[in-house]
Formats: sequence, C-alpha cells, structure tokens
Amino acid sequence: MTKQIRQLDRVVIRFAGDSGDGMQLTGDRFTSETAQLGNDISTLPNFPAEIRAPAGTLPGVSSFQVHFADYDILTPGDAPNVLVAMNPAALKANLHDLPRGADIIVNTDEFTKRNLAKVGYQTNPLEDDTLAGWVVHPVALTSMTVGALADQAVSKKDAERAKNMFALGLLSWMYSRPYDSTLRFLERKFAKRPELVAANIAAFKAGWNFGETTDSFSVRYEVKPAKMHPGTYRNITGNAALSLGLVAAGVRSGLPVFLGAYPITPASDILHELSKHKRFGVTTMQAEDEIAAVGAALGASYGGALGITTTSGPGVALKSETISLAVALELPLVIVDVQRAGPSTGMPTKTEQADLNMALHGRHGEAPVAVIAPKSPADCFHAAIEAARIALTYRTPVLLLSDNYVANGSEPWLLPEVDSLPDLRVEFATEPNGEDGKSFLPYLRDPETMARPWAIPGTPGLEHRIGGLEKADKTGDISYDPANHDFMVRTRAARIETIPVPEVEVEDPDGDARVLVLGWGSTYGPIGAACRGLRQRGHSIAQAHLRHLAPMPANLGEVLRSYERVVIPEMNLGQLAQVIRGRYLVDAIAYNQVRGLPFTAAELETMLEEVLKNV
Repeated sequence: MTKQIRQLDRVVIRFAGDSGDGMQLTGDRFTSETAQLGNDISTLPNFPAEIRAPAGTLPGVSSFQVHFADYDILTPGDAPNVLVAMNPAALKANLHDLPRGADIIVNTDEFTKRNLAKVGYQTNPLEDDTLAGWVVHPVALTSMTVGALADQAVSKKDAERAKNMFALGLLSWMYSRPYDSTLRFLERKFAKRPELVAANIAAFKAGWNFGETTDSFSVRYEVKPAKMHPGTYRNITGNAALSLGLVAAGVRSGLPVFLGAYPITPASDILHELSKHKRFGVTTMQAEDEIAAVGAALGASYGGALGITTTSGPGVALKSETISLAVALELPLVIVDVQRAGPSTGMPTKTEQADLNMALHGRHGEAPVAVIAPKSPADCFHAAIEAARIALTYRTPVLLLSDNYVANGSEPWLLPEVDSLPDLRVEFATEPNGEDGKSFLPYLRDPETMARPWAIPGTPGLEHRIGGLEKADKTGDISYDPANHDFMVRTRAARIETIPVPEVEVEDPDGDARVLVLGWGSTYGPIGAACRGLRQRGHSIAQAHLRHLAPMPANLGEVLRSYERVVIPEMNLGQLAQVIRGRYLVDAIAYNQVRGLPFTAAELETMLEEVLKNV
C-alpha cells in the first residue's frame, strides 16, 4: 500500500499512560531516534512522585512530550499535535491541552467500564461526541501486542507490558524515524533475558508494520533536519550535562572531584551519572543524610579537592549551617540545587523557581555566596564549569540553581573542544607567606581576587586553625574584636560583589523596544519563544536573561533603566522582581505562576502583548 508522505516543519507529540506503562522510556527512545535525524529537539517529562501511583487513576498519569522541528526551537511546545493515550486516565488528564483538530491515538483495550469509572467517565468518550473536535485513531494496542507476541516465549503479562514498544513502532513509522538504535538499546536493556529482547523487538516491529499496512493511517510525515552549527551533537538532559560539566571542571582544574550527596528527587541522577566517571578522578559518596553529604564535600575541599554536593530545596535548608561554615572558612564548594515545587515535600517531580531567596539569603548571619542558574539542559554543562571556576578562583561556596524542568528535559548539545574550556588550575600555598618568612597567614588575601591561600593539610610549615569561630584578619586566629568582625563581614561580602561576571546581553533586534523582558534560569525558552512570536507579528520587544544572580552583571542597572517597562516572568511569587525593585529601584512588573509546570510561550505572548498596548 502506497502511503502519502507529507512534509512538516515541526511536531509536538505527547505519550501518556500509567506510571507503569513505560511512557518515559518510550518518549526517551523516540527522542533519541529524532536526534539521529538532526532535528532540533526539546522535551518535557511529567510524571507522578509516587514510584507506582494507583493504576488507571488521574494522579497516576505519566507523560512525556517531545517537540522536534527543522529549525531552532526553544520549548517543548505549548500544545501537542498528537496525543498517544494508553488508557482513559491519560486521555482525560491531557485532553484539555490538545487544540481542536489534533490527532489522538487511543488504546481501546483499556477503555473498560471499570477504567472509565475510575476517572469519572459516565459513558465511553470513544463512542459519544466527547472527541468530536479531534481526529481519533482507535487502536487495540494491548491485544494487538499480545497477538503479535503469541509465538514468543513470554508470559501474557510480559506481552502486555510491551505495548509501549508497539506504540513506539507505530509513531516511529508515522514520523519516519530511524529505529536501529532502539533495537540495539533493547538488546542492551534486556541482555540478561533474551526472551524479552525478542518480545520487545517483535512488538516494536509489529507497531511499525501496522502503520505500514492499516487503512487507519493514510499519511506518513517527515520533518527535515534543522540547520545547526557544524560539529558533533548528542541529545542530553540537564542533569547529565551538569554532571559532565563537573567532570570537565575536575579535568581542567587538575583536582580530584568529590561528590557528597543524599538521594533526592530531582537531583539523584547527578549522583548516578557522576558515579560512572571514576576514571576521571571522581569520587562519589551516598551519605546517610543531607548534613553528612555537605560536610563530607566541605571536608574534601579542605583537603584539596573540588567539593560538590547535590540536592533540592529541602536539602539546601538542611545544608545551610555547613554552607555558612564554608563561607567562614572561605573554601570552594559547589552546591547544586535542582529546584522543585515546595514548600516542605511539596510536589517532588514538578518544577518551580522558588529557591532564589533561599540561595541569596538563606543562611544565618551575613553569609553571601555566588549564585548562578543555567537556562537550558545543554547550558547546564557550561553553568557547572562556571560554578567551579568561581568557587576555585574566589574560594567561595557557589549555589547552582537548576530546576526540574531543565534537569529532566533534553535538547541537542554541541560537544565543545576540550581546549576551548577555561583553564581552572589553582595554585596551592606551599610555603610561608608572612613578612618574617617563617609564619603562614591563612587569611592574607590575593589583592586581585580577595581569595585567601588554599593550603592542603599536612603541608610543612603551613599549619593553621580552622573552624566556625570568627577569624582575625591575616592570622586566622580566633577573634572577638568588634572592629575585626566588622572588617571580615564586609570583606567577605566585597569578595562576592567584586567577582567579575559577563555583562548582561540584550536581544533587541529593532533597537527601539520600549519593553524589556528579564528572566533567569529555565524561563529562557518560553520567554524567547514568546518574544519571537511577538516580533513575527510586528511588535518590538527586548529580552535579557540572567545567568549570574549573585553577583549581578555590572551593567544590569543601566540596561534596566533603558526601558520604559521591565517585565519579569518567574515560576515563583516574584522573588527576582523583589530583588530588582530593591536594588535598582525599577518598578518591575512581576508575572508569576506556581503550577508545577513551565510557562507556555502562548500565555507569555498574550501577557506581553497587553503590556505593549499600555506603554
């Protein structure tokens, strides 16, 4: 049967089902196939916090959205063009996001009376007019998968579990994706159970062949590769990119890397990834709690390593006393906070940007630290290196604010040339630095960086006192002198404030914009997409994005005062806006949401258009 092939410039697909249906794996494999074709990609995994939420219920729905295009894209897409719904719960939980006319592929086998009742359907939406506005493709995914595996040496239960591979095969056929890498992946994943290798490959091919032969799908689609800078690319998540950035920082500094971590969603993948890289001098320790983890990391820094600890908001709260100790000791320490929705346990698998105030101020006393935030999954690599550079050069803790959206999302990453990465080598103190040539002054500062000497314990002649009690200038002796305390507090603050960071860059193509949109962290994509949409409709608007939040770029005040209106979208209740108002006396317009989901480009575009009308 000859099928029509239609060219598209972009597609958004959402796979949705129970948390046990393998939707994250299915989406990840489709993304990997798409990356091989050279499309630009952005993904949005969305899953419940429970390891196995109640089957067939709305809270148990897990989804994976992938946006791919033949041009540069910035977000995972506002609304799916295609929804693959494995059961009634997946359909009901996601239907409100689908524009009219979108395709819905439904697993009809799961639309039983019991499953319909679980989510409040009085009648079967496949049989009434509930879905009249969409293009519905009913497919008996479960029974067709079981039938295709009738000759395989697997149980009926294992055969039913392979239905996600049937769905993946069908979607791979629909969008002309290559599948050799998926077959190799299945061979590796189930290497110890050959019968499951054969079954899952058979299910995948059955889905592909179904698309090829059925009358239900008369059109096949193609999306051409995107134009990208020459080089080698790989698809990467934010957590993976951040991990590799920390490995690279260790290599470029010549220091051993030590990670002290306690497992916590959504930061645990960094611990998992770094544990694979022992050959690069990386040591990982899964501690008994958050306090032990950061204590071990600080101890590693004291011993001459690049100390790192990873966590999320609840863990940062527990680590705050030790971070304050690192401020007093003036030792390098990288604290990675992969933010999630709070407070308390909150919504562990949902995203938020609500830890900014805690990062800037969440310690007792005057305890300033440097704070930076990556803007995208690939940018996590460079943000990690920058965090290490600041920590090592200026002997300070650095808080790296990622979030769940960036950490678990993925996009193509251009592998950098190693020689292009910054040189992070440090010079340890090796001999006395006192005027008498015999004494060691642990708080005698470098006049350029204001950093104190870093002496590895056991270096002859460089014995010195450490601890949380206030130190005397230069000597490091315990001091309760009021004037000395005032001097040391101001010096520690000045060391952070005078760290040179790149100036903030403004994207203002027309040069006559009157409104500036200022963002930080993961809002970069939605803000950029919204501004792009407004410009395409003839509006002039400027965008700037902050990576460095402490210290802030030296030219930021001048930039802010250059525009009549400054709008700051954040996934919190206005934390950066509060800082901007207080520091620069700019009456910034805060636009906030805390739904556990990223902004959509459409909602920001609508909001910004209203701002433009009133300027």
